Parts: sequence; structure tokens; C-alpha cells
Amino acid sequence: MDFIAGEVLYFDKPLRWTSFDLVSKLKFHLKKKLGIKKPKIGHAGTLDPLATGVLIVCTGKKTKMIEQLQYETKEYIATLMLGETTPSYDMETEVDAHFPTEHITRELVEEKLKGFLGEIQQVPPVYSAVKVDGKRAYEYARKGKEVELKAKTLVIDEIELLEYAMPVVKIRVVCSKGTYIRALARDIGEALNSGAHLTALRRTRIGDVTVDNCMQLEQFLEQISQEAEKNNESEHE
Repeated sequence: MDFIAGEVLYFDKPLRWTSFDLVSKLKFHLKKKLGIKKPKIGHAGTLDPLATGVLIVCTGKKTKMIEQLQYETKEYIATLMLGETTPSYDMETEVDAHFPTEHITRELVEEKLKGFLGEIQQVPPVYSAVKVDGKRAYEYARKGKEVELKAKTLVIDEIELLEYAMPVVKIRVVCSKGTYIRALARDIGEALNSGAHLTALRRTRIGDVTVDNCMQLEQFLEQISQEAEKNNESEHE
């Protein structure tokens, strides 16, 4: 592999890692194992720490592809807990309110999901990396400061109910760049005259790249170690 000329790598991001954590780990090992002094490396599309799945990483000259890759359609499998909300819309923060769910049926969920198809307006979560006056929104949120975020236009190409086991539902979403599935969970809860937050999220596809195309970080680090050993052997021959 030529990390300076550039590689496009597909990873299955581990749970509780930030996308930046994974990139930092790769950068460290490219320096340490392969002696690349200043590895150029970046990812195409952030995944929350509590999400897993497809994360595309570009190195060297291929980092020019990042913007193009970010615009690819994405697919997610999301698990929602109905009847409860959290400030972050996922499990990063504690439940702050409870709502009735007795009126919610499978048919009602399927009907309300249809309302999210196509072009929609979505207000990003306050616990997000959206910039407000030069700072990330989550910096304000974690200090308990209120911040007002503007709605953004995005597109939901497909949305379907995969599992219904009240108060938990699992959905599949195919959407455009900039979609916050946490915010979608919030909005679905409101559409059901209840509340909702994410309990699990997996990005299963970016463009044509699926989870099946992805490698675990450990596999890649093993590959780098083997490549470093080969390079050392060549130098000593």
C-alpha cells in the first residue's frame, strides 16, 4: 500500500470511538510502523461515538476525494426507544422525560414514517459538531448553555420499519449528507405524540461501500505491522 500516493480505506468504526479517534490511531501507526513523518489522513463523514459501521478514511493525495465521498448517500439501521427522551437524543445523556406509548401501534409507526420521505427540514441536535459563533454546539450544550440551531434541508430517500417490539422499534434509513439520525429519532417521537431517543445506530452503507467491504481496525494494524517487517527485512538483505 502507498499511503503517500494515497489509499481509500473502509473501516467498521468501533463503538465508543469518535471518528477522530480512529484517524488519530491510524496516523500514529503510520508514523511509528512505516516511518511516514507527517501522514496526511482524514475521514469522509463523521460517526457519533455511540454509532458503529462504515467510516471511509483517505490518505495522501486521495484526501482530495473526501468532499466527493461525503456527498454519497448513506444507509443506517437505527434502534429507537419510544416514550423517553434525552437531551442528546441518544444514550450519551440520561433520560430527562417520559411520554405515553399506549396509543402507538405498528400501523401508526409505519404511517408516521412515510411522512419523513423526501425533502424535509431538520434542526440538528444541540449535542452536535455544528458551529455556532466559532464554537461547536456541543461545547455550549455540555456547559448547560442554550443555543439555537437553524433547520437544514435534507433528503430521506427510504425509511422503513424493520422491527416493532414496543417500546423499541428498529428502522432502516437511506438519506443525504448532513442527516442526523438522532434528530430523526426525536422528530419521529414527536410525530407519534410521544418521545424517542436512539439506543443503537449502525451505518451500513456509504454510496456503494457496505459494512461487508469494511475491515476492523485491528486487521489493518496487523497489515501495517507485517508491511513494516517486510520493509525492515528488505533493508537488511
